[in-house]
Amino acid sequence: MAANRDKPDRWKQDIAQSVDMYNDWFMHFAPQAYRTTRARTTEEVEATLEATGNLTVIGPDLLKTKPSVLPALRMSTCPPLAVDRLIGLAGVSPNLVKSMEKDNRVPPRMPPQDLDRGLRRIGNVIREMADVDVFVWLGRREGPSELELYRAATIVADRLCGSVANPIIRNAQEKRQLEAIGEWLDALGYEHLPAGEGTQYDGMPPGTYSFRLNVPAAQEETGRTVNIPVDAVVMPRRSGTGELPLLIEAKSAGDYTNVNKRRKEEAAKMGQLRRTHGDGVRFVLFLCGYFDSGYLGYEAAEGIDWVWEHRIGDLAEFGL
Repeated sequence: MAANRDKPDRWKQDIAQSVDMYNDWFMHFAPQAYRTTRARTTEEVEATLEATGNLTVIGPDLLKTKPSVLPALRMSTCPPLAVDRLIGLAGVSPNLVKSMEKDNRVPPRMPPQDLDRGLRRIGNVIREMADVDVFVWLGRREGPSELELYRAATIVADRLCGSVANPIIRNAQEKRQLEAIGEWLDALGYEHLPAGEGTQYDGMPPGTYSFRLNVPAAQEETGRTVNIPVDAVVMPRRSGTGELPLLIEAKSAGDYTNVNKRRKEEAAKMGQLRRTHGDGVRFVLFLCGYFDSGYLGYEAAEGIDWVWEHRIGDLAEFGL
């Protein structure tokens, strides 16, 4: 028995309610999530300014010991530089910049001379393109005042947060969705098992749940086993021996375009889980936001059911 995928007559109304719920959350809570991240990022930028002598010392020694400052430095130029633009302007290896950005380290196997040459070129680009309207003390004798430092750090933090605004909002929304699932399960007497404390998807006692657990699945192309992260894993109270838990994927969207680009992801994940664990796998979506009938029809055709956050009680239809 399905909860929602076999009831297209109510999809239109559910879509409208879900959009309204997302928009209400966005208007009232998204700004606070953004401001909180911006405040934390401002402190990180202030630390970067201190480490670089207020943007006057950007050489190989600094970049080797503090590669994590590079994103803030890219946002300190006029105009701010994307990763690929910095690579092109500096004429350096993409691996150098991307390693600093993603892994917070310089490539360990890069020859020392090549590393120093690349870092020196990066520093030269940053210094030459530094935004003098933001870092007003560059080129003058006296150093920056506290107000000037704070103002500059705030501007750079705004640029950093603006470049990753969607992930900030998405992470805040996912956190809220998981909290909603947890509160609903807690009210039914379920016990939360923290992830990372030995909790395994196939060893959960009945009446328990956990967040962000890995479930092994086989890739179709290679047959290799990979870990699939699942947002919420719930073992129903009336589960029998050997029964698999309910797997829940929290999904939110602030527009219709992105969901239709990403709709194959859930189907691929479901396919991997079925090939590994059989047709008894129960994998459902927990939706809030802009999911249109095209998206819903695609998931329904793949045998994937869903629960709308505005009607969270439908989770009970999966034996919870």
